Amino acid sequence: MTAPQLPSRADVVVVGAGHNGLVSAVLLARAGLKVVVLEATDVIGGAARTERPFPKVPELSHSTGSYLLGLMPPELLRTLDVTIPTLRRDPHYFLPTPGGSGSPYLLFGRDREAIREQMASFFTPEDVSADDALQEELGAMRNDLGPAWLAEPLPVEETAERYIRPALQSTFINLVRGSVADYLARFQFRSDLLVAMYAVTDGLSGLNAGPDDPGTGHNFLVHNMCRLPGADGTWMIAQGGMGTVSRVFADAARAAGAQIFTGTPVESIAVDAGAAAGVVLAGGHHIAARAVLGACDPYRLMALAPDGALPAALTGRMAAARRTGTTLKVNLALRDLPRFSCLPPEAPSPFGATIHLLPGSDGGGEPMAELRRMWADVCAGRLPAEPTIEWYLHTTVDPSLRDPAGHHSSALFVQSVPYELADGTWEQALPGYVESLLALCDRYAPGTSDLVADTLPLTPPGIEQRFGITGGHIHHVDNTVSFTDRMPYATGLDGLYAGSAGCFPGGSVIGAAGHNAARRVLADLGAGQGS
Repeated sequence: MTAPQLPSRADVVVVGAGHNGLVSAVLLARAGLKVVVLEATDVIGGAARTERPFPKVPELSHSTGSYLLGLMPPELLRTLDVTIPTLRRDPHYFLPTPGGSGSPYLLFGRDREAIREQMASFFTPEDVSADDALQEELGAMRNDLGPAWLAEPLPVEETAERYIRPALQSTFINLVRGSVADYLARFQFRSDLLVAMYAVTDGLSGLNAGPDDPGTGHNFLVHNMCRLPGADGTWMIAQGGMGTVSRVFADAARAAGAQIFTGTPVESIAVDAGAAAGVVLAGGHHIAARAVLGACDPYRLMALAPDGALPAALTGRMAAARRTGTTLKVNLALRDLPRFSCLPPEAPSPFGATIHLLPGSDGGGEPMAELRRMWADVCAGRLPAEPTIEWYLHTTVDPSLRDPAGHHSSALFVQSVPYELADGTWEQALPGYVESLLALCDRYAPGTSDLVADTLPLTPPGIEQRFGITGGHIHHVDNTVSFTDRMPYATGLDGLYAGSAGCFPGGSVIGAAGHNAARRVLADLGAGQGS
């Protein structure tokens, strides 16, 4: 079968076949526009992909980048008329401590009463009351803000006035602009470990920031916007790995008539008479278009535009917001399941859950102070000796990922690390640092290091190289930047649009930016007026 030839004209060229670009392609093609999607790499999906990345375990499937689906609006899936098969994790959260059976632990699932009992045992009754108040408030804001995600962003105050119930409007504004530490302090938790648990889980994930930095509250809110059916406010596993998300959207886009080309990097955006007029590919091929939609990260999109073509106010604001990534992803192939020493034999399996290894969880330090120390190390270019780790292992919930030999795919999501090291290079430091991280896992689950059959560690520069994300920042634009301060859908250069995780509502596998950007293109071009 002959591969389709690149066209010379289209109504819309979408740059990048990440999940947002594919969402845009579905909506634009269904409106009757001729849509061409150009992906620089040989794989669609951006960071939402399922791969077989382990040379020593070549048949084991794994989500190498993003790894859970939680924030995608259910209204978007209904609009696209697609179904993404998901698996509910129950329990979904595991906080172990080092030590033998009888050592404290938290293992949260669907049963809210069981969570309260564990909290009362692990912490105090006052912590249970504080957590109830936190969950009630977050649930109210989640329900209020949900409809805003599939609309053009408004400034924070206008968002509060239009969407948030009056009693929570000032709380919402303060949360979005403030720090996660300040927000959690309002609830007067007695346990510092519990505060650190929430700060890390939702406030700091993916950020270039510490717990006291303004805007970390916005990241906390974004990560609590789980509204998928059956999720009950938590994150879910995409069956078959995160590549399933991209495949479902790509299939829908192709069915609507969109053409998707991989291994086709865009070299520049063509501008004619003060408007985007198409793209020029690395080989010199030109595709004329009425509109160009950048589903790559905003900094790559801006670099494709000719100097001076974009408004100076936009380029200056986005340059000031630019941050490097601080996430280290250590992908693992395991021969068998680890055993956590704190868990009694009768405890439910913890392996579908996100396993949180927090500094200070052994009672030997103050967890929030440890978080601040970790961030100070990162700012100084040092690798933290005991960073926060999200450890997950999805093959017990989704056995379709396993290979015939029964290996398990797992990963350590390490937050935070420097993009560049003050002393030496990542290439020099990485092998020893991976060993130290596995030794940290051994403290909670002795013998884990011996179960490792292969590794694929991705430093922030490695994330940049593998997934094509500027600075290796998994959110494209730091989630301390919110609402109208993120990359706008209409760039200010006629015919050039943005629709990636760097736009509203924020970084993660959400798809709302692709939806909203496509709606803006359709409004400007006139829906259904294809060439």
